[in-house]
Amino acid sequence: HLVESGGRLVQAGESLRLSCAASGDTFTDYNIGWFRQAPGEERYFVGAISRDTTRTDYADVKGRFRVSRDNNRDTAYLQLNNLKPEDTAVYYCAASRHIALRTAPSAYVSWGQGTQVTVSA
Repeated sequence: HLVESGGRLVQAGESLRLSCAASGDTFTDYNIGWFRQAPGEERYFVGAISRDTTRTDYADVKGRFRVSRDNNRDTAYLQLNNLKPEDTAVYYCAASRHIALRTAPSAYVSWGQGTQVTVSA
């Protein structure tokens, strides 16, 4: 079970940190991915981190975003820096049992409900 939090309305150029709190399963059995979905669009991969924190992967967000996790707290994070209006979307975290970091939503077996990030110009 995953629960995202931290989304809110911000101005362009500001930063946010989203959290993804896990419960129920063993957190370290899963890689964690972050996705976002804007109205009328598909759900797109943003970044992912391996179960042991040694590997990360990112979409083309030009170094503005960073994924991390604290396995002692069963929580993953997505740091969003220098936000732009085009970053406005619902952001989701998801869990994958694959060994490799995956970018396809179909590779993830458990999803949170999402948290809304809105960036004003």
